[in-house]
Amino acid sequence: MSENTFPVYTADAIVNFYRTEVLTGQEAKHFTKGDLVPAPKPETVQTLYMRVLHLLYRFRPECHSMVPMLENIQHPMYHEGATAILSVYTRMRQFLPMCLVYDFSLNDLLAPKKQRTLTVLSAIMNFLHFRKQRMDITLEKQAKFRADMDRLVAYNKGNLEAEKKIEMLTTIPPEQQAEADELAAALSELQTTTMHEYQEVNAKNDSIAEWKTNIAEKTQKLAQLKVDVSNLKEDIRKLKSQIVESPEELKSQMEKMKENVKNIKSSMEETDERGVELQSMVQSVTHTEAEIQQMFKLLQDLESSMNHSKQRQEEHQELAARYEKKQKELKNLCIEEGQMKRALGMKLDKESKQNIRRQKKRDNKEQHVQEVLGQCNQIHQKREVMVDKIQEISRETQQLKAKIQSLRDVCSKETDKAQALYDTLSTSIDEMHRRIQVHVDDLKRDAKKMSVNF
Repeated sequence: MSENTFPVYTADAIVNFYRTEVLTGQEAKHFTKGDLVPAPKPETVQTLYMRVLHLLYRFRPECHSMVPMLENIQHPMYHEGATAILSVYTRMRQFLPMCLVYDFSLNDLLAPKKQRTLTVLSAIMNFLHFRKQRMDITLEKQAKFRADMDRLVAYNKGNLEAEKKIEMLTTIPPEQQAEADELAAALSELQTTTMHEYQEVNAKNDSIAEWKTNIAEKTQKLAQLKVDVSNLKEDIRKLKSQIVESPEELKSQMEKMKENVKNIKSSMEETDERGVELQSMVQSVTHTEAEIQQMFKLLQDLESSMNHSKQRQEEHQELAARYEKKQKELKNLCIEEGQMKRALGMKLDKESKQNIRRQKKRDNKEQHVQEVLGQCNQIHQKREVMVDKIQEISRETQQLKAKIQSLRDVCSKETDKAQALYDTLSTSIDEMHRRIQVHVDDLKRDAKKMSVNF
């Protein structure tokens, strides 16, 4: 106990702590610093230890005095005082190692010392502080755990409600199943037709691109031919100015030139016709694209109208369910109202009957009270007589106790004197026995000598 791992508190701090945290009622009022300092009272220390054991282990103080009813125990009332002290001692020996006190002895209960008692009470006080902190932490954790569990239950309930709502939203009611199937079939047909039309439009766009490339090539060829024709005309003019050709060759060349011009004109007319056809095809493609966009807008409108109709239907179902609930609640309220009316009538009848009975009871009670008051007066008179007798008996018992105490003092003194006389007598008798033994030994020696002489 010389090196403690806990602080040793002052007597004032220990008294305040045990009065507020351990003791209750009259014990807390009567517990003062004088019970511990300068010399601790054994009864106070024992009650403190009993209250600590009751606080920690719910072991009531009266249970320490219980003696087991065994056959071999004679006069068990003689064992009650020692049993209580030994019970407190054994349980404190089991408890104090948790407070880092390992050398608790029976003398700490029967004859406690000041420093020793303050150290043990400080160790218990330190343990109670630690226990309170741990209990607060555990209570906080329990509160958090309960809040988390409530939150988990609420989340699970919300998940279940969300799953039910998802099922309600995903499932199509049987009344609209046929309509939904028709709309799905119409949507699939529209998608297939739009895909076909997109494919046709893509093919037409490819053909238009090919025609455009062909037209561009032909326009390039025509420009090249025009350039060649202009070059040839310039060459012809130069040649005409230089050489006079024969009329036959001129005619043949002119005819060739005319044929080339005709061919060029015919090819230009074909290209114009093809360009017109391509323009008409482009217009038809743009028209089909506009129709497809209109169909797509119609499909979007149809889808939005379906969603709107679903929402309307869900709202209608919710309103119908609420209406049914309200009707059920109204019926239940009507039934409860009828029951309450019947119960009120029965209650009024019972109250009237009870009022009559109460009036009769009051009359009987008043008569009984008058009789009891008379008896109480008699008992009070008898009680005063008995109190006087008890006071006389208590005075006599106090006198007898004083006489017994004086006789005990006298007996203790006489026993001390007798013990001293007994000690002196025993020493003198031992001395006498020793002397007698010595004298006997001398006589034996003398007898031996005399026998030898004879």
